[in-house]
Amino acid sequence: MANDIVNYQDVITDIKGIISSGREVAYNAANKAMVRTYWHVGKRIVEQEQAGKERAKYGQALIEALADEFTKEYGKSFSKRNLQYFRKFYLAFPNEQIVNACVHNLNWTHFRALLRVPDENARMWYMNEAAQEGWSSRTLDRNISTQYYYRLMQSPKKDAVMNEMLQKTAENQRNKFELLKSPIVAEFLGFKNEDSYIESDLESAILTHIRDFLMEMGKGFAFVARQQHIVTETDDYFIDLVFYNIELKCYVLIDLKMGKITHQDVGQIDMYVRMYDELKCKEGDNPTLGILLCAETDEDIARYSVLHDNDRFFMSKYLTYLPTKEQLKAEIERQKEIFYMQHPALSENDKEGMEE
Repeated sequence: MANDIVNYQDVITDIKGIISSGREVAYNAANKAMVRTYWHVGKRIVEQEQAGKERAKYGQALIEALADEFTKEYGKSFSKRNLQYFRKFYLAFPNEQIVNACVHNLNWTHFRALLRVPDENARMWYMNEAAQEGWSSRTLDRNISTQYYYRLMQSPKKDAVMNEMLQKTAENQRNKFELLKSPIVAEFLGFKNEDSYIESDLESAILTHIRDFLMEMGKGFAFVARQQHIVTETDDYFIDLVFYNIELKCYVLIDLKMGKITHQDVGQIDMYVRMYDELKCKEGDNPTLGILLCAETDEDIARYSVLHDNDRFFMSKYLTYLPTKEQLKAEIERQKEIFYMQHPALSENDKEGMEE
């Protein structure tokens, strides 16, 4: 087999290039259509608002009516929050020619980051630089957050500022065309993003079985979403598993950690719970619960973090509606063993690395 790979190396290299080019073309085509669609939706909303007599009240009612209609047919990409983004997008970039000129190199995540810049001069500068220099959305986001434009304009040593930026954002420039892993593109195209895109991954395999395990063992669980995409003005977040518990009348969020939990993990589940309460919960829902699933707990973190004496977070304490901590831990370990049996090529070092 090794000799065959060597013999066919040229054709392998050529076909990889063909596949990569095809994926890039597909990504760019979908991205252009998506950005232009969002701009035109925003324009139409603004035009309709301007026709209303009581504009502020009328505009809010309009957005709510549109979101109610469009989410039924087109999904969460056209939620109330996203429609507000589209409206803001048009107001920030009312010249369609400017958008069209940059859309070849910028995606919706780029433009959404640009909406955070109130200074029009700075916003246009960031947009042009991102388009001309091929900044990834993460690079653009970081440069906006670190006031790169203002620091560069004010610095007498511009080369030093630019070189520092390039060095610190080098890692962000990789994997810019991950079409199948882009939840925003997937949602726009009408695909569900609740299922994992990499089923061979250990964490993904465990999440699949934990979901089924909770549906069987937990009382009153209804599955809502997997890797649920939560969008804020500053970033994108993905919650591993989301359920609604009919008995508790609340959402239950689950975050899986393959090794020992850290303070950062606790802070993350705390943030998810607060975000869900604000962005997702409706009237009549009880406060959201958060569960950290991990193979190994840390008593110090449980004692001295927000987990301590907090009924909304569960690492070592479970309600009667939930499987016990021991049951969940055993299920995680069982799924690990099944995974390694199905992937015998993995070495012990591989196992240790995935569990850390």
